[in-house]
Order: sequence, then C-alpha cells, then structure tokens
Amino acid sequence: MKNLIFTLILSSLLFTSKAQAVNEHAGQKIQWMTLEQAFAATQKEPRKIMVDVYTGWCGWCKVMDQRTFPNDKVVSYVSEKFYAVKLDAEIKDTITIGTQKYIWQNGYNQAGVALLQGKMSFPTIVYLDEKFNMIQPVPGFQEAQQFHQVITFFGDNHYKKGDWDKYQKDIYPKQYGQPIAAEVKK
Repeated sequence: MKNLIFTLILSSLLFTSKAQAVNEHAGQKIQWMTLEQAFAATQKEPRKIMVDVYTGWCGWCKVMDQRTFPNDKVVSYVSEKFYAVKLDAEIKDTITIGTQKYIWQNGYNQAGVALLQGKMSFPTIVYLDEKFNMIQPVPGFQEAQQFHQVITFFGDNHYKKGDWDKYQKDIYPKQYGQPIAAEVKK
C-alpha cells in the first residue's frame, strides 16, 4: 500500500512538473536561429540541434510553420532540449560553420545539400547531436503529435536505446502522456 501511494505521489509530481514546463512556454514561439548561431551556442552550452530545412515555395513547410511549430507542447520541448535552426535550402549567402564554408551552387546552399545528404526533399527536419554530428534527417510534413514523438525520441536519446516502433508504441505513451490535440493556432 505504501508503494502504491508513493508511486501515485511521484507520478503526480512528474505530471505537474511537465505541465508547468508546457505552461511556462504557453503562447510563446520557437526561438529560431541560423546554423552559425546554433554552432556558436553549442560551443558555450552543448545541446542538440534541430534544423528545419525548407524552401520559400514549399507549401507543406508553411503548413508546419502554421500548425506544428506553434503547438505549446512542441514549443516547450524544443525550447528545453534543442537549438532550433531554420535553413532555407536555397539561400545564396555563404554559411560558415567552424572552418567549413558552404556556398550557393546549382540552386541550393551546400549546407542544405550536406544536411539532406543530397536528397533534396522539403520539409526535412535534421537532427544533430551536441557536437554538430548528424543523428538523422526526417523528411516530410508532420502534425504536432507526430513531431512531438520524433523530437522526444531524439531529444531524450531514445534513438540510442531502441527502435522507433517500440518507442512509439510502448515508451512514448507512458513517458509523455496524452496525445497532443490537433489544433491550429492563428
């Protein structure tokens, strides 16, 4: 009986702290950076990087900007665990990461080509570790619920411990609770 009460109290505390973290960021937006800014930030405070590789003409990229990224649960988690980068794959500016320079060539900035491993598909979210090493690109549009599953898979290092299907079916529902309601913020 004591164990049951302890478990209920602990679960309640964990739920409350997660709810407070979401409420802390309610109504806020993801603080987007450039690749250069994220690289500089990782030198001071290591954190994973999430790169939204998009183009100005990509309709599904705009839908993610309107429906996925503004979700309070997404904003809260991204703000806590990642440096969030927006990278227009067609930007003509030179991008410098450390000693490496990426230029515009053949219609794309070579930073985008490198991050997408030459598979130019938009939108694609690319996940990098704290040392700017590639974890994985994830192409395609994602609603807030699916996106939250993906960011927690990478953000909490579940990708190192097991496969996606097991995480999605067994771990995510237990650890992160109720699904995110489909919502459109205006």
